[in-house]
Amino acid sequence: MATKVLIIKLGYSETLDQEIGRIPSLGDVLRTTPILWGFKEKYPDSHITWLVSREAEPLLTGNKFIDRLMIWDEFVPYQLMREKFDVMVNLEKIPGVCALSDMIDAWVKYGFRFESVSGTYHAYEKGLNFIEYIKDKQNRKKSKDHWQQVLIEMVGVKWRGQGYILGYDPRSTEKYDIGFNYNVGKKFQTKAMSIGKWKALESSLEEQGYNVSWQEGLKDLNDYIEWINSCRLLITQDSLGVHIALALKKRMIGLFGPTDAQEIYFHNFGKSIYSRQECHLMHCYSPTCLTGLNCMEYLNTDEILKAVDEMLGAKKVSLAN
Repeated sequence: MATKVLIIKLGYSETLDQEIGRIPSLGDVLRTTPILWGFKEKYPDSHITWLVSREAEPLLTGNKFIDRLMIWDEFVPYQLMREKFDVMVNLEKIPGVCALSDMIDAWVKYGFRFESVSGTYHAYEKGLNFIEYIKDKQNRKKSKDHWQQVLIEMVGVKWRGQGYILGYDPRSTEKYDIGFNYNVGKKFQTKAMSIGKWKALESSLEEQGYNVSWQEGLKDLNDYIEWINSCRLLITQDSLGVHIALALKKRMIGLFGPTDAQEIYFHNFGKSIYSRQECHLMHCYSPTCLTGLNCMEYLNTDEILKAVDEMLGAKKVSLAN
């Protein structure tokens, strides 16, 4: 019989941050998908069920490793409590979801569990590294491991740079030199560079012969994926666009300030550029600026332009010509 695996990753909490919210983090769902490589390597005959939020469903629909995609609603917990699984991993820290994971019948459990004394989350034995990772981020300590690596090694599989697995297969072709992924989610507005700085960057790039496209697909996730696929290079803040670009194996320049690119494995497709602001709370992972310095405004435009030239080559001829 196939090994029954259940993955709980809705996107309502950042797996390796202290944050617990209700605003879906689609990027956190997509960057969880490397764990599928781990389960398929460890259990080649596995039948994998993934429980996800309605908002993140398009990212997983069509995923070649997911046999059953379940969408969270008020009835699903009752079904899961009556099913039997061989393996379960819970990557949500919401206490109610952790309590549900404790009640699910599974021989082996990974990730987060419910802490009944405090009424919050903790971790199963096969997930204790998550707790240390979260503590390190709270104390602004740099982890030596990439986020994807922590997931893969938790399952007991060797880290070999396993990549994201996107369900949707875009059909668009490259027609823009550079895409500006300027929008960030509601949860972390501190990740956003001002529109004025984006416009100044656009002027410099157009002077060098590149054609620029501003982010499209703000209301439809599949349209958004199609737009990213239509760009030769994506310049993006730390948001869902980073992870989609990596899943599509697109060249990408990531702009970072309040968050740290160290935890993301770029697979040689991307390059990270950091704010030049020397803030004592750098990489604070705070959704609001705690100092008023707005570190994303201190990104060096010349550094971005140099990275564009390095990644697209010396020939500056627009695809539109």
